[in-house]
Amino acid sequence: MDPTGETWELILVDDGSTDGSTDIIRELAGQDPRVKPVIFARNFGHQIAVTAGLDYSRGDAVVIIDADLQDPPEVILDLMAKWREGYEVVYAIRTEREGESWFKLFTASLFYRIIYRITDVNIPLDAGDFRLLDRKVVNVLNQMRERHRFLRGMSVWVGFRQIGVPYRRAARFAGETKYPLKKMLKFASDAVTSFSYFPLQLATYLGFASAGLAIIAIPVVIIARLTGLQAFSGQATTLIAVLFLGGVQLISLGILGEYIGRLYDEAKGRPLYIVREAPEKQVDDPEIQKELQTTRRVR
Repeated sequence: MDPTGETWELILVDDGSTDGSTDIIRELAGQDPRVKPVIFARNFGHQIAVTAGLDYSRGDAVVIIDADLQDPPEVILDLMAKWREGYEVVYAIRTEREGESWFKLFTASLFYRIIYRITDVNIPLDAGDFRLLDRKVVNVLNQMRERHRFLRGMSVWVGFRQIGVPYRRAARFAGETKYPLKKMLKFASDAVTSFSYFPLQLATYLGFASAGLAIIAIPVVIIARLTGLQAFSGQATTLIAVLFLGGVQLISLGILGEYIGRLYDEAKGRPLYIVREAPEKQVDDPEIQKELQTTRRVR
């Protein structure tokens, strides 16, 4: 960053780590005043940690990057070049992904293509959280305080001028991924339910399909009984129909439950995160001021 001639800061968000990262971050902050530690009181999740970084950032542009060195820091210069051309969201597109299993690559590719098809925003294919955001975009995102966050979709939803920059993603430098299959599925669920009504529509489609099958089956069964066909005798048909319709109803209720659960989380109005220690931050938005005051009182 030094050769760019820009002033800069490095905000390190410690999302409740237990591997000694907290002490290392404090040590780095003591050696370099440009390093700003934001240490959570416990683990609040990846998307919330990124949100805290955006809240505490002060620059005219903000770059989101993971700390495992899979996203090369030197690509930041390429993102900045596009920002200087007037683009306000510059996302990095992964052309290669080293050190990842075929299952991870397949599911990631499938996820992005499904999201692209069913959501209301055109989320770029194969683009992660590694991106540059102009201050105007950051200010808008900081006003969006929803709990189940999908920042890749949110940064596209806000609009502004956007462009992608291709890069090759390296293998993990050290440690193991904190995104097992369970977290990946939850992340995908948050992405779909945040930007698409397709699951609710799918429940409706299943209901119409099952009702249509039942309507078609009524005359078929009547004709079969009148002609003496034994294929539909007994209770097998009734049991299959009941199980099928019951399954559709349970699926539909489960989908409705997901959306209702999210409404419940939003209604509780809890702060997105609680900070143990961080530099003081002055913000203009009254909602964020209120939330930061709450976290400071807790701290």
